[in-house]
Amino acid sequence: MSDFINNFWSVYVAAITLLGIIGCLLLLLVVARKKVVSSADNTTGHVWDGDLRELNNPMPKWWMGLFLITIIFSLGYLAAYPGLGAFTGKLDWTQTGAYDKEVAKARADLEPMYAKFVSMPTEEMAKDSQAMAIGERLFMNNCAQCHASDAHGSKSFPNLADGDWLYGGTPEKIRETITNGRTGVMPPMAAAVGSSEDVRNLANYVLSLSGSPHDTVRASQGKSKFVACAACHGVDGKGNQALGAPNLTDDIWLHGWGEAAIVNIVNNGKHNEMPTQKDKLTEAQIAVLASYVWGLSNKGSPAQK
Repeated sequence: MSDFINNFWSVYVAAITLLGIIGCLLLLLVVARKKVVSSADNTTGHVWDGDLRELNNPMPKWWMGLFLITIIFSLGYLAAYPGLGAFTGKLDWTQTGAYDKEVAKARADLEPMYAKFVSMPTEEMAKDSQAMAIGERLFMNNCAQCHASDAHGSKSFPNLADGDWLYGGTPEKIRETITNGRTGVMPPMAAAVGSSEDVRNLANYVLSLSGSPHDTVRASQGKSKFVACAACHGVDGKGNQALGAPNLTDDIWLHGWGEAAIVNIVNNGKHNEMPTQKDKLTEAQIAVLASYVWGLSNKGSPAQK
């Protein structure tokens, strides 16, 4: 890997760039000085379609001058901006720096609009049409890629418009989730459960907890194996929001439903991650976004889930 990040490649790129510019300049000088002997009628002797003759006129001086200006401009550009390998340019311009400045300016321009929402309670903000319009835009730009534009999610991406929450659905918990992100990990549990038949029996017992279709005989045999899961999901299977362990009794299946899906998760485990948003969004933006998300599952009711 070090072969691709050492100083050689920086020098190589800079040399190729400068040689290309110098080559263009030399070509321009050679062409400008070269005298081509033409026939008496000022043609090159090439004829197409019987009477279409190629004239041997010199390049216009304005064209030569424009070519020379572009070469001078390119040298000035490379002196001011990055382009010669690792040389950063006299202006120290970078893409990330320009982006950060634009973001900072945008946040400064929007700060007055967000100011009135910072101290507003979530329940009150969820009733404010302007706040919800802003929240919807924030959701579309930052959350819809995983949770879908209607917030109903998809396989492995939680539905934010229902009453089921892995880590809690209070306004405080939603803000915490958006701010810091979440990492959910279920380790492979097959070794702790037993044989492949034991895993199938356990899967049917898990299905029985929510009243889903299952094999009753296998479910009865798998009940004792649930002890391997109880540490996270609870003895009653109702989950643990402190750990983000799903409730297995509510018939909501984040990673797929049925015996095969459960067996797969028990055998292979599962890893889900929601990235932190605190580096992308301001505190006020997170507050508005959290209120929008809270409002999705609390429409018409001020009560928390």
